[in-house]
Amino acid sequence: MPRITQEDKARNRRNILEAAGRMFRSQGIDAVGIAELMKEAGLTHGGFYNHFASKDDLVVEVCGASFAASLGSLARTVEEGPDQGGSPLERVVAGYLSAGHRDAPDGGCPSASLVTDAGRHSEGVQSAYAEGVEGYLTGFAAEFLREAEEEGRSLEPGEARRKAMRLLSEMVGAMMLARAVRHVEPGLSDEILRAGRSHALD
Repeated sequence: MPRITQEDKARNRRNILEAAGRMFRSQGIDAVGIAELMKEAGLTHGGFYNHFASKDDLVVEVCGASFAASLGSLARTVEEGPDQGGSPLERVVAGYLSAGHRDAPDGGCPSASLVTDAGRHSEGVQSAYAEGVEGYLTGFAAEFLREAEEEGRSLEPGEARRKAMRLLSEMVGAMMLARAVRHVEPGLSDEILRAGRSHALD
């Protein structure tokens, strides 16, 4: 039987992480078993422990990787600066509180899709989630400060952080509500998203 190469092992690990990211977001962490996960990744059940010591270790890594991807997208948007779609924060809000993000719970930002699960799991999972939240707060606050300076307004760092907390809380809350009612009350779901997009940066 041929030995697995390091490239094969790295690819298998990526497949597990990607499958877990999709399944944890769409189904919830506890609803996903290792056997089901490995089947989705195209691998055998027993191979899981060649990559992760436990499911909890996998959850920690998925949470960290998912936030890293979302924060990378935030950083790119900020770096691009204002454009026809508005300021960086306006574009972030528009993208986050969009029907496309709502209707793809297996993708997108983990801030809304993993928020309930994170509070029910280990300190390691909660720490990974908290690190992601802190990344958003830091990024949002820095952009609020940059906008204020550009416009000649005075804004204290503490106030910028409070504004960042309010913005993230409103975005996550609106997305959770919109997803919760979208199948039975699609009009209400759309209304929640519209209200969020209109007032998140008030």
